Amino acid sequence: MLEAATVNTLIGNAIAIVIAFWMRLSIETYPGIRRSYVIFPSALTGHGLTIVYFVLTRFPYDRIGLLAGFLLHVTFLYMLYVYAERGARRRIAVVPFGAIDQITRVPGVEWLMLSRPRLHDTRGCHAIVADFATDLPDEWEALLADAALDGRIVYQVKQLAESLTGRVELEHLSENSFGSLLPARGYVLLQGLIDFTCALLLLPIALPVMALCAVAVRLDSPGPALFRQKRVGHAGKPIIVYKFRTMREVEVSDERSAAMTKDGDDRITKVGRWLRNLRIDELPQIINILKWQMSWIGPRPEAQVLSIWYTDEIPFYRYRHVVKPGISGWAQVNQGHVAEVDEVHRKLQYDFYYIKYFSPWLDVLIFFRTIKTMLTGFGSR
Repeated sequence: MLEAATVNTLIGNAIAIVIAFWMRLSIETYPGIRRSYVIFPSALTGHGLTIVYFVLTRFPYDRIGLLAGFLLHVTFLYMLYVYAERGARRRIAVVPFGAIDQITRVPGVEWLMLSRPRLHDTRGCHAIVADFATDLPDEWEALLADAALDGRIVYQVKQLAESLTGRVELEHLSENSFGSLLPARGYVLLQGLIDFTCALLLLPIALPVMALCAVAVRLDSPGPALFRQKRVGHAGKPIIVYKFRTMREVEVSDERSAAMTKDGDDRITKVGRWLRNLRIDELPQIINILKWQMSWIGPRPEAQVLSIWYTDEIPFYRYRHVVKPGISGWAQVNQGHVAEVDEVHRKLQYDFYYIKYFSPWLDVLIFFRTIKTMLTGFGSR
């Protein structure tokens, strides 16, 4: 008869595999995600939660057995990925009516432009995309119905574009679109509780790091260690955001120009550049999280002077304030830091995508991609 520790270990490994599988399915639906990137974080999360459960409950378990289960799990998934992805390429058939030009320019997909409404011509395609906002001829509508009955996925062009690019287009927003962009209220509260709890737990670790950073900033250049700036927070209310000072204090006549940080900005100090590359300059914003003004994940808060400018130049800009701003966000991990209006326009599309698909899984994805950003430096200006 098996010992209790062995049985608990087998059950724990099985539960960890289920958690990791559920997590992968939830995250892989978002754009720009390669399955190989999700394997290790999801497996680590599943098995990590299992270990935490055993430690808290004091149930007997075999550490070697849990480690072996984790290694076998990860190895099997990577081998399965290599086998499944070998030579694989997504192929989507396109119904040639309506606003389909933009979707066919999205890279990473083999687009097959249909010339006749025959189901046979879509053979080998993973899905079919059509613009349902236009009037399709009867024979093409029949094709879409036949494709659905045949088990093919039929996409609306706007839905597929959002899925592939991670952006919500601003040009065609309507009242119905704003309704669909409302964030899930239940998760708004849950996210706030998670933010506050994590900030409290991390504070004892963060304080010594912040103290060292403050000393480094003061030794590097004259001026205070902390930089305080008025920015726009949730519901458009002004908040004071804290961060380590990474730039020299220089007299600038134009307040808008002073709020912008450009490539190769000569105001950035040596220590400041290092802090920016590691995103440590944002660490004091734990204070804003504890004050319920910010989240760990969300649209970045803009300086008030820039927000006023963007609101005048870009339609719907104020709507990004429907959720709390964050230390990291969907736009940051996809686009990086921007300041000019045309770049901010695309950034806003990423922000609207985050609001529309607001969920814990998207936050988890942004968290892991933020870690990658910290290691590679992309978007860390």
